[in-house]
Amino acid sequence: MVEQPADGVYPEYWEADVVLRDGGTAHLRPIHPSDADAVQAFHAGQSQNSIYMRFFAFKARLSSKELKRFTEVDYRNRVAFVITIGGEIIGIGRYDRLDDPSEAEVAFNIADKHQGRGIGSILLEHLAAAARENGIRRFSAEVLPENRKMLMVFSDAGYDVKRHFDDGVVSLEFNIDPTDKSRAVMESREHRAEARSVQDLMAPSSVAVIGASRKWGTVGYQLLEHIIEGGFTGPVYAINPEALELAGMLSFGKLSEVPGPVQLAIVAVPYEEVPKVVDECAAAGVKGIVVASAGFAEDGDRGLVRQQALVRQARANGMRVIGPASLGMVNTHPAVSLNASMAPTLARRGGLGLFSQSAAIGVALYAASSRRRVGISTFLSAGNRADVSGNDMMQFWEDDADTTAVGLYLESIGNPRKFSRLARRLALTKPVIVAKSNSMGLQLPPGHAVRTTQAPGGALDAMMRQAGVIRVETIEQLMDVAQIVSAQPLPRGAGVAVFSNSGALGKVVADSATAHGLGVEALVADLDLDAGMSLALPELERRLRETLARDDVHAAVVAFLPARGLTVEKIAGALAGCSAGAGKPVVAAFTGILDPSVYVEGMVGDAAPAAPVPCYSNPGAAVAALSAVVRYAEWAHRDQGLFADPQGCDAEAVHADLELLLKDVRGEQLKELDPADAARLLGHYGITVLPSEGFVTADEAVAAADRLGWPVALKTTDPTLRHRLDLGGVRLDIQDPESLRLNILQMRRALEPYGSSSLEVQAMAPVGQACTFRAIEDPLLGPVVSFGLAGDAVNLLDDWAHRVPPLSAADLRDFIRSPRASRKLFGYQGLPAVDVAALEDLAARLSRLKDTHPEIALVEFNPVLATPQGVFILAADVRIGNAAQRTDSARRAMRN
Repeated sequence: MVEQPADGVYPEYWEADVVLRDGGTAHLRPIHPSDADAVQAFHAGQSQNSIYMRFFAFKARLSSKELKRFTEVDYRNRVAFVITIGGEIIGIGRYDRLDDPSEAEVAFNIADKHQGRGIGSILLEHLAAAARENGIRRFSAEVLPENRKMLMVFSDAGYDVKRHFDDGVVSLEFNIDPTDKSRAVMESREHRAEARSVQDLMAPSSVAVIGASRKWGTVGYQLLEHIIEGGFTGPVYAINPEALELAGMLSFGKLSEVPGPVQLAIVAVPYEEVPKVVDECAAAGVKGIVVASAGFAEDGDRGLVRQQALVRQARANGMRVIGPASLGMVNTHPAVSLNASMAPTLARRGGLGLFSQSAAIGVALYAASSRRRVGISTFLSAGNRADVSGNDMMQFWEDDADTTAVGLYLESIGNPRKFSRLARRLALTKPVIVAKSNSMGLQLPPGHAVRTTQAPGGALDAMMRQAGVIRVETIEQLMDVAQIVSAQPLPRGAGVAVFSNSGALGKVVADSATAHGLGVEALVADLDLDAGMSLALPELERRLRETLARDDVHAAVVAFLPARGLTVEKIAGALAGCSAGAGKPVVAAFTGILDPSVYVEGMVGDAAPAAPVPCYSNPGAAVAALSAVVRYAEWAHRDQGLFADPQGCDAEAVHADLELLLKDVRGEQLKELDPADAARLLGHYGITVLPSEGFVTADEAVAAADRLGWPVALKTTDPTLRHRLDLGGVRLDIQDPESLRLNILQMRRALEPYGSSSLEVQAMAPVGQACTFRAIEDPLLGPVVSFGLAGDAVNLLDDWAHRVPPLSAADLRDFIRSPRASRKLFGYQGLPAVDVAALEDLAARLSRLKDTHPEIALVEFNPVLATPQGVFILAADVRIGNAAQRTDSARRAMRN
């Protein structure tokens, strides 16, 4: 758990910026004694009816005694939050602990003019999170029957609310521990709010360019020119105090002089002027700002301070921020036609949504899409990504009918748990392509201020795979895949046909397809394209249509050498018709063409009635891109199953144990649990460790063996030696007391050079395959679970599988089968197959335990014997500590 605030000490880490239901932003924080005047002003601004609903009576003013009680809280037994915009309180929520220390009474008061913006729901989430932190498990409330809005806040929160009517008041009571339903409600509300927030940015009704310039080549000049020439459908205003006319239109000296409302402001002024501009935007009611200015987090610590202040300032006044150091944004929808970017022309319209972080990568990504003729729906360059992020864009794209596939280039990741959750949901309907460096998460580029990971190598990639993300390395690979998914139907399987006008080339392409995991069901390499257009194209179309009609062929790779009398455009047009007719993807590679004027890299066949065909100059790139799409399609089409919820998991019992075990733990200190405490804690989740007992004398060892049952194993407790048969750290299948005494003597003598003399006995498990499980709490990823086959596979070859909870049934199946050595679990060299279902069940319980209880910093089971009769945990290492706030918590909050 997060360390509780001391009584009366202001818990600054509870503060959060939040997105309201209508897409606006606000600041949520604990109440403070200095808020007394603001609370009185808030109360005075309420209607008589609202005051009556809150206090069951009318109060024109709050007494000094009431103000003192409302604003002076101890942040444990009595907690209150306020939500503010521009420093003005628009909502208050509080709880007071009752005589039963596990229960508190909760109440809300929302400003009349801000009701309907979802403020009550946000306050309830944050109050519940604070209450759980302080050991409270239930909320109760008393609400007048006519206060339907407040009754809806409780009933719609996803909790199991019990209510009864007594003496004219509705009494409510509910457990506040997160449930699947309450999480789903929170995520649904979060989605609607964040999608609406980005929608207002991407499709503004009006735009102002602040810092617009008449000097050619400056950022302000280009942004204004590109917005106008791109044909933006709404009003555009140029703001420059030193110019009367810009780009053939009247210029305004300041934002307050603009005659109409401004929804989006593009800011291109020196960084020192940005705070003043933000104040002007707030006064003018601007909804969002794009900061093209540099000089923020990329300028080191001092720049980071400026950036944090900028975001606080904007959010506190209800505005979202794109940037700083942003290249800008693009929306190609005809009703918007917005090119608020440094690109000279509006992009070709299409279904691909693009997101990048740094401006330089944004330029390269935008240029690659233009060069490949891949049409885009929307594009956003987040720059330093101080506020609006790839997660926000995924929320928007999920609802955007114009977007059919998305591509993101990520240099760092701020909230990977939320990314995983959103990407998994989005990928079920739209392909998600992510390009990232292998060092992402381990080190930060300039201007990126987020956590770094300490998780095992490959954990971040594994998280993306389980979320259905198509992972690529470079911008070019991203575009290779985007060409297929943005315009072609998804394949229904891995069976492909290879077509070529060269036997040698066809064989090479077929071998490449096989190496990429595709099944080559047909190889047609005898096409004669030199017979002329009237003969060659009809023959190509006939044979391709016949092959695509086969049930075992789900896609085609066409690789051609140059042909006399046939242009690339004509061939692509024929392929496009075949693809559209069959409803199956066709990709083409044209190799050996030396004429630079012939276009072979991108979408070819605009003249055809069907969608253009994705074409490549390199057959290997075509095959690699298609195989990535096939793997995604298999993920999208399979039954994902429900998130694992094993029976017999008692989270409340673990909470209670942790409360006691953590009492003497301070700061970042970790506490290693003794075997008895570890076994009890794990037992609450149905995880049983094979019992063992330590001893000093041989007589004690014999007595322990009698209790455990013969035969027994004898082990050292030294963690580096206890599994090493070769070093004498363990002896197995000891049948009787005499043999046990002799083995004790021999083991102590063998281990004397290592300084290890502490021994234990343990009941024997059946013979099986030794496996190992590990679960950690990572600062960036949160819970990470790992699995491998014990011994050289993990110690020397690093043959681990990693996953980030929660895990679905499909995730669990893949998890156990992912290590290369996992083939040994299914019958190997005459050995029987083990009980894989028991391994999956253990993985489900461990991942649920780690996901639910971040206070458990480490769990390691080594070894776990997997046998045909079940699994047996021979040793467990459990360590606990004060958990840091996870990046995806059970309360809605924007990334700091």
